[in-house]
Amino acid sequence: MNGKQDSALRQFLKRKNIVFSARRYGIDALGAMAQGLFASLLIGTIISTLGEQAGIPFLVTAGGYAKAVSGPAMAISIGYALQAPQLVLFSLLAVGQAANELGGAGGPLAVLVVTIFAAECGKAVSKETKVDILVTPLVTILVGAALSMWWAPGIGSAANAVGQLIMWATELQPFFMGIFVSVIVGIALTLPISSAAICAALNLTGLAGGAAVAGCCAQMVGFAVMSFRENRWGGLVSQGLGTSMLQMGNIVKNPRIWIPPTLASAITGPIATCIFAMKMNGPAVSSGMGTCGLVGQIGVYTGWLSDIAAGTKAAVTPMDWIGLALICFILPAVLSCFFCEILRRMGWIKKDDLKLE
Repeated sequence: MNGKQDSALRQFLKRKNIVFSARRYGIDALGAMAQGLFASLLIGTIISTLGEQAGIPFLVTAGGYAKAVSGPAMAISIGYALQAPQLVLFSLLAVGQAANELGGAGGPLAVLVVTIFAAECGKAVSKETKVDILVTPLVTILVGAALSMWWAPGIGSAANAVGQLIMWATELQPFFMGIFVSVIVGIALTLPISSAAICAALNLTGLAGGAAVAGCCAQMVGFAVMSFRENRWGGLVSQGLGTSMLQMGNIVKNPRIWIPPTLASAITGPIATCIFAMKMNGPAVSSGMGTCGLVGQIGVYTGWLSDIAAGTKAAVTPMDWIGLALICFILPAVLSCFFCEILRRMGWIKKDDLKLE
């Protein structure tokens, strides 16, 4: 390709808003996928669980409808993040359904990959012909359906295999893998990427899912409590029930503020796996949510109920509740504050280092 052709291609891609970048695909699209999962599978599970516990059939039915559209919800969320035109965006509903269904347990990752390709192809042809209302959805759906049949089973199997390997390793070595999973997923939660989407894509549940919950809670509760003197109640709620990602600007300025919650996650992870054997047997996306809207804790609870219904668990015990409280709230708060105070005295963390704008 000569310089003139290269320039023409660059101008075309710019005009179509097609940007090949790690940020757009690895951060924007991945984060949007997690929101689509939250607005369908996750909230549907919560609604259904409330309906089952309260004996309200309407809630059970409503939750079932929400869970049934998780594939389309993810796809349209990804398309929105890629700034797809309306016809492309609406056509992605079919693409998401196909990729999620054919991807099996690793469906979310298949939806992410296939939707990105289908959306960009749809954007490329959008408004290029006089029959755009036919061409754009035709290209988007056919590309998405073809790639779903071609790629989704393999992508889903590979993602599920990786998740199964992590879960198997955690069962085999709960102490070391408890530390590894807790720290890595917790760090992912605070970074501008989606820990929830990663857990969903890998179908990360069981003991490894419990370690992931521990790591996410350590970051959220840790930052919320150790920065209380700077941010007071507003910061406590926004970080503790919202996201520790709010601290990313401060982390860039002083990376040492990340040490206390990360050390806390390295401690709570193996406590979750080795002492309380806390498992996330609810939706895999809940493993990466931490205390955001208490979704992680609700996921653990729904997992208990599922285990009881399956006959693998007799009942929810007081030790279950004690473990949940310690791992998700008490230990992250105490440990993070303890480590933070040491770093403050060492001069590594100074006044207003944790202050939110």
